[in-house]
Amino acid sequence: MTLDTKTTQDVAQIDHLQVRFSTDNGDFDAVKDASLSIAPGEILALVGESGSGKSVTSKALLQMLPDSAIEAGTVFLRSGDKGLVDVHQLSANELRKMRGVDAAMVFQEPATALNPVYKVGWQIAEGLRAHPELCDGAKLTKDSARKKAIEILGKVGIPDPEVRVDYYPHQFSGGQKQRIVIAQALVLGAKLIIADEPTTALDVTVQAEILALLKDIRAEFNTAILLITHNMGVVADMADRVIVMNQGRIVESADVYELFQAPKDAYTQKLLAAVPKIAEETRRANTRKVPLLVAPDADARPEDIVVKAENMSVTYPAHGGSPAFQAVKDVSFEIRKGEVMGLVGESGSGKSTIGRAIMGLSPFSGKLEVYGDVLSEIPTKERRLLRQRIGYVFQDPYGSFNPLLTIGEAVAEPMIVAGPNSPSGFGVKKAKDALPRVAELLEMVHLPQSFATRYPHELSGGQRQRVGLARALALQPDFIIADEPTSALDVSVQAEVLKIFLELQDELQFACLFISHDLAVIDMVSDYITVLYKGQIVEKGTGGQILTAPKEAYTKKLLASLPIPDPVVQRGSN
Repeated sequence: MTLDTKTTQDVAQIDHLQVRFSTDNGDFDAVKDASLSIAPGEILALVGESGSGKSVTSKALLQMLPDSAIEAGTVFLRSGDKGLVDVHQLSANELRKMRGVDAAMVFQEPATALNPVYKVGWQIAEGLRAHPELCDGAKLTKDSARKKAIEILGKVGIPDPEVRVDYYPHQFSGGQKQRIVIAQALVLGAKLIIADEPTTALDVTVQAEILALLKDIRAEFNTAILLITHNMGVVADMADRVIVMNQGRIVESADVYELFQAPKDAYTQKLLAAVPKIAEETRRANTRKVPLLVAPDADARPEDIVVKAENMSVTYPAHGGSPAFQAVKDVSFEIRKGEVMGLVGESGSGKSTIGRAIMGLSPFSGKLEVYGDVLSEIPTKERRLLRQRIGYVFQDPYGSFNPLLTIGEAVAEPMIVAGPNSPSGFGVKKAKDALPRVAELLEMVHLPQSFATRYPHELSGGQRQRVGLARALALQPDFIIADEPTSALDVSVQAEVLKIFLELQDELQFACLFISHDLAVIDMVSDYITVLYKGQIVEKGTGGQILTAPKEAYTKKLLASLPIPDPVVQRGSN
C-alpha cells in the first residue's frame, strides 16, 4: 500500500480495518472499516461504550487478534529504522521483537496483568531478558536487570524502589500496581503506549496521579499514547485528538476542543450529555418534590430516622502477623426516611465497611441504630428479619450473581429466603409464587419480562446492574445500601442506571446510603454528602456547600483531582 507522504512520520496507522468474530449466534462484526493514525508524542483518545470496538481496534496494532478475525484492512507500526511495517505480514518471531519495543500495552486491570507469584522487579526485567539486543552489547546479569528495574520504578513514582523492587504485587495498592504496569511498558523504550482504560478501577485522586505520570512520560520521551477510555473527563484532561466509536464504526474524529465544544455526531452528543457534571447545588436538593426541611446535623423525630450512628468504629483484629486495623473511626451520622446520603471517599477509606456494619456483617463498637433498634442488642434471629428491610446493590454487576441461576431466580431469591411469613408481605414459599412480583420488578427497572428466563452472562453490565436494583427492591425495603453501583459501567449506561434509580427513589421514597468515589455521581443522586477519609468523617453538607466551598483539605484535594469534562476548564483555551 502506498502511504500518504504527509503521514509517514506516524508511529502507527490503521487503514480500513474490518474485524469479524465467529460466535455460537453467528458472525459478529466487531470493527467496521476503521482508519486512524497516531503521530509521535500525540495522545489520541479512543472513546465509546463497551462493545464499541475500542479494545479490538487497539489489539490489532500488536497483532493480538486471531488471523481469521481480520477480514480486511492493514495495520502499520513504526519499527525503529525500518519505518512503518505491516504487522499482519510479520512472523511470530518478528512480532515478538516488536512487542514492548515499538509499542507496549498497559492493560485495564493491573491486578490480573501482574503475575502474583513473581516479584515486580523480576517482571519488569522480563522484557529485557526477552530482548537482550537492547542491552547495548552488554550481558544482562541478574544485578544489572535489578538495577534497571529499580531505575524504572523510580521513574514511575514508586517510593523506595530499592526496597520495593523485591515486593510481590499484592503488597502494592491499586494505583501502585498501575504504575508498575506502566513501568513494564517503559522499560524497553516503546514509542507508542496503548493504555486500555488505565484508570477505570482507581479513585479520583489516584487517577489524577496516573494521568500526570502519563503526561510526564509523553513530555520526557515524546511517547505517543493511544488512550482507550469511557471517561470524558479524562479525555478532556489528556487528549490532543479524539476518535469516537459506536457499534464498531468510527462516527467522529476531531481535535479535543472541537469535539467538546461542537460535537457533530448524534452519538457523540449523547455521550457528552450523559456525563454527570459538578456545577450547581446538589441536583436532588433542587429537584426533590419535598425540600430538605432540616440540615443533616439538626434534630429529627425518632420515627423519621432510619439509620443512626453515634461514635461508631470498626476494627479488624490482628491476623497472620498483620496488626489490628481500625477501618472506621468514631463516625456519627443519620439517614432519614426518603433521604439519600452520599458517602464519598477513596478506596480503603471505610465506605463499604460502614455499609456492612449497618447490615450487621461487620463487628463494631459505639452505637448503631437501624429502624430505631440498637443493632448490638438485637438477637440473631431478629437480625435476619431486620436484613429483610434493607436492600443491597453490589458494586460488581458480574460477580454479584450466581451464574447458574436465571435472572428470575436471582430476583426471586430474597422472597423465597424471607418465606411466606415475612413482615414485608412479599415473601413466598415457592419460586412459582414469586413470578408475578419478578415480572413487576423487571418492569420497574425497564427490563422486559422475558429476561426472567435468561442467565447473567446473557446480559450487559448495565442490564445486570438494573437486575441488581430489582433484587434489592424485591421485599420493598425502606432502606437501600448502594455500594459503588455504577463504577464498572460506561458513562451512558451509568446515566441510564442512575436515571432509573432516581425515578424509583422518588416513587418508593426509600432511604439510601449511596457509596461512591465519584463526586459527580454523588452530587447527582444525593440529598447531602458525607466525605470519609481514612475511616473518619471529615466533612458533610449539601452539594452546594461541599462542592463550592469545601472546608477540609482532603475535600479540596478530591475536587482538584476530579477531571472536568471540558478541555477549556482543564487546560485553558486552545
